[in-house]
Amino acid sequence: MKELAILLVDDEPMVLESLAEDLLRNFGQDYQIEAAESGEEALEVVEELQGEGIEIAVVISDQVMPGLKGDELLSQIHLQYPNILKIMLTGQAGVDAVGNAVNSANLYRYIAKPWNAIDLTLTVKEAVTKYLQVKQLEQQNIQLREDERRLTQILEAMPIGVAVHD
Repeated sequence: MKELAILLVDDEPMVLESLAEDLLRNFGQDYQIEAAESGEEALEVVEELQGEGIEIAVVISDQVMPGLKGDELLSQIHLQYPNILKIMLTGQAGVDAVGNAVNSANLYRYIAKPWNAIDLTLTVKEAVTKYLQVKQLEQQNIQLREDERRLTQILEAMPIGVAVHD
């Protein structure tokens, strides 16, 4: 299985550092924790990690940032990588922004700032578990289609016969 990463996006360095510390403590041994200070930088990090063969399981983004807003970032990520789970972490998001993220980015969860460390940890754990389950189901579906294809070939290659018994 490929290496997995969690991407954190916030324009406030202190918030980003605190968030990274929480996640490194709980997930750093199993997942790569990456950080970006803007939506634009986050898109670059996504491309870099994908280029290195590292899958991003979860993106946690602030909403209110200069330039690319969180809901816009999550929507762009969703268009290219719909399996990545997206979490909005913010203290200032309006209903419209959250609604936009839910509708256009398939938002997994919204967490208010200041966050509860236990809630954040459980949310990220659930998100990563869901990501891994979806990947496993995709692999199983590929295997089932291949098995079905092979069985169909075998059946088509068999001569048709009729057996009559008294």
